[in-house]
Amino acid sequence: MSDIIRRDPRSEWIARNRLHPEHEAVLARMGGGAPAAQWMGPNGVIRRNPHAVGFIGPNGLRRIDRSGAQTANAAGAARREAAAAPARRRVQIDSPAFTIAVVADMPGGRLSAHDRDVLGLARQLADADGVGEGAVLLVSFGESREEGLGDAGVDRVLNFAGARFEGYAPELRLTALGGVERQHEPRHWLFPDSPLGGAELGRRLAVRLGERPATQVWQVADGQCTGRGAAGATDVTRSLPRIVLALPECAEPVADTVHAAEPVAPPAALPEVLRRVEDLGAVAVDPAGVALAEAEFILAAGNGIHDWDAFHHAARVLGAPDGASRVAGDNGFMPRHRQVGATGTWVTARVYLAAGISGAIQHLQGIQQCDKVVAINTDPGCDMVKRADLAVIADSGEVLAALVELVEGVRQEQRNAA
Repeated sequence: MSDIIRRDPRSEWIARNRLHPEHEAVLARMGGGAPAAQWMGPNGVIRRNPHAVGFIGPNGLRRIDRSGAQTANAAGAARREAAAAPARRRVQIDSPAFTIAVVADMPGGRLSAHDRDVLGLARQLADADGVGEGAVLLVSFGESREEGLGDAGVDRVLNFAGARFEGYAPELRLTALGGVERQHEPRHWLFPDSPLGGAELGRRLAVRLGERPATQVWQVADGQCTGRGAAGATDVTRSLPRIVLALPECAEPVADTVHAAEPVAPPAALPEVLRRVEDLGAVAVDPAGVALAEAEFILAAGNGIHDWDAFHHAARVLGAPDGASRVAGDNGFMPRHRQVGATGTWVTARVYLAAGISGAIQHLQGIQQCDKVVAINTDPGCDMVKRADLAVIADSGEVLAALVELVEGVRQEQRNAA
C-alpha cells in the first residue's frame, strides 16, 4: 500500500465547525478529540485553526472560549469522559485499622461541594498509611437524602435522625459526637469550616476533648497542615492535629473509587441534655432582598421572558431571588445589580433555574460554580441547554406558569390537611 497520507478536507472542515449537524459524529469518527490547532498542508506550509481556543491573532489577542469546550459544554464533556473512562474501582474495608470521622453540613440532607472536598481530604488521610487500611466515617444529623455517599469516598455512615437533631441544637449534637468519640475513637475529626455549620461545632468539640484545632485549613501534606491566619493575610503551617476545620477546595473530591457506605448504628444511649438554646425556626425574608452571591436557589430570566410580572410572581412563589442576563438588564427589565455573569455577579447557588437564557460566554462563566443548572428554552441547541444538568425545551412563560400552579396547589393541600 502507498505511504502517502490522504486527508479528508470536508471532514476536517466539519470538525472545525461546531454548528454543523454532523459535527459530533465526525469528531467521534476522528477519535473523539477536538480539531487540531495546527497541521501541515499539502504544500508543506503549517496551517493554523483561527477558531481554536487559545489562538493568538495578528493583533496579539488570545481567542477566548466561544466554542463551549470549557464552559458551555463542560458538563457534556465530563459525561462523555466518564462514559469513556474505565469503571471506578470498588473498595470494601471490612476491618479498618483506624477511622477518619467527617461531620458534614449536608444542607437540605445532601452533600454540598464543601462537604465533598472535606471527604476527599479524609480519603487522603485514610489512605496515607496504605490503601485499604483506614475507613472514612461520615457523621450527619437530621434526614439524609443523599444517595451517592459511596461515590464521595464514604466507608461508614452514622446518621443521627429525629426532629430533636434538626435546626440549631449544638449541645445535643456535641453530646452525640461525644458518643461517637467513645465508640469509634477516630484518629482525626474533620469539619467543614463553614459559618453556619462545622465552624462552631468543630470548635465546641475541640474544647470538649481538650484539643487545639487547626482552622481555615486549605492544604494537608506530609503530616503538616496549612491554614489561613491574620484574617487571610498569611498562612500558618503546623503539625496535623486531631481536629481539623477545612476550607472549600482543601482537596479534590473522590473520583476514581466507589466505597461501601455501610450504615453504622449510633451510640445506644445518649445522656439527657439541657437545651439552653431554643430554635424558633428560620426568619421569613423577602427573596428579592437576598444577595445573588449568597442565594442557594436562583430564578434568572433572559430575552425569552416576555411577561415580567408573571416572572416576578413565579420568583415569589418559589421563594427564589430573581436574577437576569445582561440582555434583560440592558433592555431595562431588571436592575443592574441583579445581573448574573462575568460582567455582573458570580453566583454559587445549589440550583440555578435559567428561564429564556441562551447562554452567552460571560453568563456561563458567572454560573460555573453552581451545583445544578436547570434550563428552560425553546432552542435545544443553545449553549445554556448544553451546560444544563436538566433542560426543558418549551416556552419559558408556560413552564413557569405550570410550575407556579403546581406549587400553589401543593401548599393549598397542606393547608387543608392542617
